[in-house]
Amino acid sequence: MEFGFTIAAYAVAAVLFILSLGGLSGQESAKRAVWYGIVGMAIAVVATLFGPGQGLGVVSVVLIALGAAVGYQLATKVQMTQMPELVAIMHSLVGLAAVFVGFNADIMINNMESLFAANDLVLGATEDGSFTAIGLPKEIYEGLSSFGQLIAKKSQVEINILKVELVLGIWIGAVTFTGSVIAYGKLAGKVDSAATKLPGGHLLNAGAAGLSLIFTIMYLGGSGSWTLVLLTLLALFIGYHLIMGIGGADMPVVVSMLNSYSGWAAAAIGFSLGNDLLIVVGALVGSSGAILSYIMCKAMNRSFISVILGGFGGPAGEQMAVEGEQVAIEADGVATALNEADSVIIIPGYGMAVAQAQTGVAELVRKLRAKGKNVRFAIHPVAGRLPGHMNVLLAEAKVPYDIVMEMDEINEDFPDTDVAIVIGSNDIVNPAAQDDPNSPIAGMPVLECWKAKQVFVSKRGQGTGYSGIENPLFFKDNTRMFYGDAKASLDKLLPMID
Repeated sequence: MEFGFTIAAYAVAAVLFILSLGGLSGQESAKRAVWYGIVGMAIAVVATLFGPGQGLGVVSVVLIALGAAVGYQLATKVQMTQMPELVAIMHSLVGLAAVFVGFNADIMINNMESLFAANDLVLGATEDGSFTAIGLPKEIYEGLSSFGQLIAKKSQVEINILKVELVLGIWIGAVTFTGSVIAYGKLAGKVDSAATKLPGGHLLNAGAAGLSLIFTIMYLGGSGSWTLVLLTLLALFIGYHLIMGIGGADMPVVVSMLNSYSGWAAAAIGFSLGNDLLIVVGALVGSSGAILSYIMCKAMNRSFISVILGGFGGPAGEQMAVEGEQVAIEADGVATALNEADSVIIIPGYGMAVAQAQTGVAELVRKLRAKGKNVRFAIHPVAGRLPGHMNVLLAEAKVPYDIVMEMDEINEDFPDTDVAIVIGSNDIVNPAAQDDPNSPIAGMPVLECWKAKQVFVSKRGQGTGYSGIENPLFFKDNTRMFYGDAKASLDKLLPMID
């Protein structure tokens, strides 16, 4: 009866997770989708705590409470600008959990082999009908943990399959762990965002992967747990070196890619634990993260294989020199242009998030639309440092969904636009992507805002931004630089919009 309850609960939770994932594809359905996920997870936790094989209930509840407290603190204190790094560090915890579960499974297999040997039995023996399915005396079998009972019921073939699963879980989890930690460091500014590789570059990654395969074969051949330890160390190095070799311009793809890795690590945990729901959820996260990574790579004209292998290949040679100078403008000049314009396109970027200027931007839009002007937003697929970052900020500021346009929908409209306003963006509006074959972002589809009649760029200073790539847009004749903190600049501008 309990087992039936758990299966039913897991089935309901799985459906809710699928609905949640599907609902996140649209802004209007996202809030409902989040609640699907919350309810699904609550059902999954309750079913796991009270289903068959439950144990250490008090410890589990205490740990859940502690985790909920930490999650609440993070949710209420972490700014939207810190969400990408928060997501990255959360991925590292999933990877670390996969490593721990994998080693726990190996330890349990070794303990069961010793237990069977002490009773003159073979792990995975056929049932004898008098005691348990594997021949252990009933009192010994019932004294095992739920995980121990799970392993004790497996045949030798199933034990071998479990070993393959735990190796995959440990390897993927270790790569995810160190990769996510480095991604967090780059996003948080604690690690240099430039692509950095050790001498030997990709040969080191290939060598470590080859050695990992050798140790996997040795482990499956019965060489002992020491092979798992060495395999884990190699995987930790691969995760570190892969992400260190990816530059700041590709970090949104990295976050999505690590999300995929964490999903596959979770699926491997599910196989090791015999938890069907964890397998389903892990597969959902892993596949959706991989698809999103591919879509983003396509949006950036990046090779998916290149990115996941740590920036393999890429343009080489000296970049084109940028000529001219950046011309500054004050708030009154921007206000005059906006008051005279009929059509305006606003391009938000990470700088808007840093300045927390989305509320001011929303107010600017409200005032311009009240005057009958056609105002829209242009969103690049990798704007910000996390997929959907700008959409979330604009939704938070209650910007109408119908004026938030994706790049493919609005790019052709710039030549007919009076004013384009860029707020804290760099790479996604960089014409070097089209004009300079040696640029690190060569070939990347960008928002062609320089084709508008006038372009105003809200920017703190004359720096090159997070990715370190110079932007010729800032030097064009129809571009004016509106220097200063985006929020403060908007506060000056808003009273002048009449």
